[in-house]
Amino acid sequence: MSGWSKAARASGRTLALVPTMGALHAGHLALMAAGHRHADRVVASLFVNPLQFGANEDLERYPRDLTRDTALAAKAGVDVLFTPPAAAMYPPGHRTRIRVEGVGAGLCGASRPGHFEGVATVVAKLFHIVAPHVAIFGEKDRQQLAVIRRMVQDLDWDLTVVGHPTVREADGLAMSSRNRYLSDEQRRGPALALWQGLQLARQLVAAGETASERLEEAVRASIAGHRGTRIDYATIVDQETMDRQQIVDRRSILAMAVWIGETRLIDNGLLLPGEEQGRS
Repeated sequence: MSGWSKAARASGRTLALVPTMGALHAGHLALMAAGHRHADRVVASLFVNPLQFGANEDLERYPRDLTRDTALAAKAGVDVLFTPPAAAMYPPGHRTRIRVEGVGAGLCGASRPGHFEGVATVVAKLFHIVAPHVAIFGEKDRQQLAVIRRMVQDLDWDLTVVGHPTVREADGLAMSSRNRYLSDEQRRGPALALWQGLQLARQLVAAGETASERLEEAVRASIAGHRGTRIDYATIVDQETMDRQQIVDRRSILAMAVWIGETRLIDNGLLLPGEEQGRS
């Protein structure tokens, strides 16, 4: 991988990296299409990263289908599908971890201790191996995007991080590889609670409500009204720092994590038309 990247860069080609864990869907393909708009060549990595899974999480059952993913990546025009084994990424004796403090501490960072350490570490390794000019990440995991941007800025990486808007199903459900875990009944009903909660918050803000606490209470009540849901968090934060906000402004996002049965889904969105962080 490194040899191919060095040769491509030496020939004057620009490179975009789209990191994935596989189980590709239309959201991933949109990121790959964005890669073509930002660079001459697109590399997609496919690696189910064990460092970002905690104890009793779904590492072993995370969906894997390399044959299908390879065909989809080829159809999307990906130039290289990089699929390293875990033993190559983390050989015996590997001890280094990267921790991004502050921005990765709350929300999923609090619910999944060590998760963003695993994310930052694997992404840092991918950046070194692939040496992209541009890296594309989905905004569905806005906290992850914020962590990567902070890492790139703090470590003076010479690359651009591009955030791509969340890709949704026709009924609003954010596309996710974990949607495969949902039963038909869950998919038609409680899984839509996150999107409906976001829409409710936006409607209330448009009507003049700007107090985060009241908005969060309304969203939680809406989600809890769906049988089979369990709220991890539904919190209004600054989209860049991930700090909780008392009053909504144009940087405010509603970030949510909700268990639908045994499946944990995340979603988020701006509450006012505002400063989308397209790149850094």
